[in-house]
Amino acid sequence: MSRQVYFYDPPDRFVAGTVGLPGRRTFFLQASSGPRVTSVALEKTQVAALAERIDELLDEVVRRTGGNSPVPAAAPSGTGDTAPLDAPVEEEFRVGTMALAWDGDEQRMIIEAQALVELEADTDEDLAEAEERLLQDDENGPPMLRVRLTGAQARSFAKRALDVVNAGRPPCPLCSLPLDPEGHVCPRQNGYRRGA
Repeated sequence: MSRQVYFYDPPDRFVAGTVGLPGRRTFFLQASSGPRVTSVALEKTQVAALAERIDELLDEVVRRTGGNSPVPAAAPSGTGDTAPLDAPVEEEFRVGTMALAWDGDEQRMIIEAQALVELEADTDEDLAEAEERLLQDDENGPPMLRVRLTGAQARSFAKRALDVVNAGRPPCPLCSLPLDPEGHVCPRQNGYRRGA
């Protein structure tokens, strides 16, 4: 079976969002162009890492060009997308590997999210070799979402993604673990709760 690549160049919309209540949220990347919508599931930490790496890469582009690139230093005001994910949210695949690149000729950020694949190997060397073959297999590899964004679109995506990640449960002031609506057992208090 040939590889399915969901390609958006450029998308009308590319956002990170969630479905569910804080503490039980499922995170998604969603790209859309016209009536076509692609949603892929991933972990909260993956969303945070992607947003941070996008900002770092764009900062490096600005630094190397001496500010002479079309990349804004921060997300342009008024371009924030706060709308929910387009419904219905249908997961195409769960993300395993992500990659970022900057196309200097086209002045575009390239984001790739590849489906999670379980590999079996006897040794670490065999596993590394299997991973490399998988990443190089353009024809028969796992499904992939590939999106090309302008610098401004990438900054806006990163800002929203970090906002989505930080919109979860508030941290406990003592231990920094997330607080559930019904409370939590705080290791710093040795599980002790005051009576109401």
